[in-house]
Amino acid sequence: MKVLKFGGTSVGSAQRMKEVSRLITEDNETKIVVLSAMSGTTNSLLEISDYLYKRNPAGAIDKIAALEKKYEATVNELYTKDEFKAKGMAIIAERFNTLREIASSTRIFSSIEERIVVAQGELISTALVNNYLLEQGVNSVLLAALDFMRTDKNAEPDMSYIKENIQKTLDANKGKQIYITQGFICKNSYNEIDNLQRGGSDYTASIIGAVLKADEI
Repeated sequence: MKVLKFGGTSVGSAQRMKEVSRLITEDNETKIVVLSAMSGTTNSLLEISDYLYKRNPAGAIDKIAALEKKYEATVNELYTKDEFKAKGMAIIAERFNTLREIASSTRIFSSIEERIVVAQGELISTALVNNYLLEQGVNSVLLAALDFMRTDKNAEPDMSYIKENIQKTLDANKGKQIYITQGFICKNSYNEIDNLQRGGSDYTASIIGAVLKADEI
């Protein structure tokens, strides 16, 4: 099994997503594919977080709406079949509803909420690419990195936990050609959404490759 990684520029538009999908399926080898958020998304999500730290939910909601329109345009360009276009729009709606709920909350915005906000980029990009692969008839599945990527109390990857849980996840999804998952994001020792803090999707791919003893590209 190979582990491939693609950064934000590689999935930065509908056309780029199509190109990545072609690259990962041009042979019949089984692969785990680690993706970043679409280019520009993480910066936008950090801007949204900044508005919320400054107690400006109206500014955050305006930014959320603008980013959502960008993704809706991507969905319209990416898919040709109405069924998969509808699924793409549902993916967008779910993630942006999460952002709006955070922006509308009366709770004080903290680093915990910020990490949830920033994680939405990878969750969107991977879901959209997997949905595109399914539209193309590829035997693909989306794996939630939050189910197996975890850091310990020192904020370092918990390798034993990762090895055990990624194997469980793969065993539960046997027989697939392509496994799509998120780079960068993880859970921490307190079971909160967090990130690996260095190297983004490269670091995630390296960890997965190490625990599975897979070929990393």
